[in-house]
Amino acid sequence: MNTEPAIIVSGLSHHYGERCALNNVSFNVQRGEIFAFLGPNGGGKTTLFRVLSTLVPPQSDGDVAILGNSVRTSVGQVRSDIGVVFQAPSVDRKLTVQENLYHQAALYGIPKAVYAERRDQLLEQMGLSDRRNDYVETLSGGLRRRVELAKGMIHHPQVLLMDEPSTGLDPGARSDLWVYLRKLRDESAVTILMTTHLLEEAEKADRIAIINEGSIVALDEPASLCAELGGDVITIKSAESSRLASEIKSEFGVDAAQVDSTLRLELENGHDWIQKLVAAFPDDIESIRLGRPTLEDVFIARTGHQFWTGDA
Repeated sequence: MNTEPAIIVSGLSHHYGERCALNNVSFNVQRGEIFAFLGPNGGGKTTLFRVLSTLVPPQSDGDVAILGNSVRTSVGQVRSDIGVVFQAPSVDRKLTVQENLYHQAALYGIPKAVYAERRDQLLEQMGLSDRRNDYVETLSGGLRRRVELAKGMIHHPQVLLMDEPSTGLDPGARSDLWVYLRKLRDESAVTILMTTHLLEEAEKADRIAIINEGSIVALDEPASLCAELGGDVITIKSAESSRLASEIKSEFGVDAAQVDSTLRLELENGHDWIQKLVAAFPDDIESIRLGRPTLEDVFIARTGHQFWTGDA
């Protein structure tokens, strides 16, 4: 069994003029893993996806290897090994489901007999067998996304790249999508890398890398990243957040980090602290919230600002 990572990104940097989109990015994706690249809009996800999918060649710094082949020197082999599902729909709305699959198979030179077997297999796997003759324009958003997946898998790639896969899907369709992604991982040993700006979607991945302003700021299993923070997270909204942070430090000897217009405290037994803080500063606290650490808290702890900002 090959234990080499399916994807190896080494010291990858990318610039658009003076702007740095990727800054010395390095990470591995193991075979048979669902790996999510999480970050706000403008964080570098799209540039990374373009390099991984061979749409944009790497610049002078760094390299990407997929199944042992460099995107610099073996781009043809890489393209045959990967399936790509873009954020923007790529299916032809005026064709039927199986017509879309047929044209995709033809692009990869798949013989008709092989295509027919793979088509039936994928349609069954994606729950589309009874919709094969339906025109794509008549399908719901969730069903169209399944057609996108089937189209990206028709040549049996070992690695599937997905850019913002849940775009335009309602919660039910998102849940269905994850059922099929896990089925691809578990039944076909497909390695899946996706980009996303949805925190709840990244939580479902086996591992995630959080990217901010072109750099990876955290990388691990979602639960492990949240566990690193420990305790509870208390978020306070106040019109005088700077002054209140100083007074909390003076009164209780604990640090309250100012994140944009709110204060954030990481403390054990947070429910006890809620009562203390409200009793000590009743006129200064506009609202107060208690919760267990989330991926958004991880992002805040690593970057010093909220996941969504005005610029994003």
